[in-house]
Amino acid sequence: MTQQTSAIAEQLPTTGYAPVNGMQMYYEIHGAGGIPLLLLHGGLFDIDQQFGALLPHLSRDRKVLAVDLQGHGRTNDVDRPLTAEGLASDVIGLLEHLDLAQVDVFGFSVGGAVALRLAIDHPELVRRLVVSSVSFHPDGDRGENAEAVAEMTVDMIAGTPMEEAYRAKSPHPDRLQDLLTKLSHFDEGFPGWSDDDIRGIAAPTLITVGDCDMVRLEHAVRFLQLRGGDVNGDFEGVPSSQLAVFPGTTHFFGLSRTTMVADAVTTFLDTDPAPATVQG
Repeated sequence: MTQQTSAIAEQLPTTGYAPVNGMQMYYEIHGAGGIPLLLLHGGLFDIDQQFGALLPHLSRDRKVLAVDLQGHGRTNDVDRPLTAEGLASDVIGLLEHLDLAQVDVFGFSVGGAVALRLAIDHPELVRRLVVSSVSFHPDGDRGENAEAVAEMTVDMIAGTPMEEAYRAKSPHPDRLQDLLTKLSHFDEGFPGWSDDDIRGIAAPTLITVGDCDMVRLEHAVRFLQLRGGDVNGDFEGVPSSQLAVFPGTTHFFGLSRTTMVADAVTTFLDTDPAPATVQG
């Protein structure tokens, strides 16, 4: 094996399937070292589509565990609705399978809702929390995205990268409409988290949102305030929970500014809050 071939081999992820809740849950492990970072993608996406460009940056100095959620990517579907609670149960099963007692969590959209569920209901599992393009209460959403998902059919996404990826990877490529229908009812009936639920999250939290996202900017600021942010950091110190707003960024392309997203996430995971620098 040449030196170049060896270097390429070292970069290849470890992949596998975990038997969880009647599914064979696909996962990848990239990099090594530190507290593992768990990646949870959004609805209709998968590991590659959501995090493919980010993975080399995120795994440079740490172990990264990425998963395909129920019915997405290489993970099969089962006869149950899509809910954050159910998906969180799957993730817990995967962590037990891999013997991981604690992780940092980075979730986008649907994956962000799962990350929130983990942090609130299972705080012992989550050291640091990154939630991207997700509201903690339905009032925080603009609404158009939910309406579009509710009306989505296979014909409407024919020829898109999402359709092509689903058909190429799924154990049942003929069930794309089933996934779209389940996504249209994601967490149906869940009233949202209360202010006290958000205040009570133990893990330091990075909230990220696009400046033209599905999530309202005022909601993201409220999220930050409930986590102890929106203060004068020069006098009070930089809070452990923070907010990043990515310019020119929609919900669908919420992680497309790869360098910006990677810098925000890795800096948050690696850096302790700065002390106050100005004395009053």
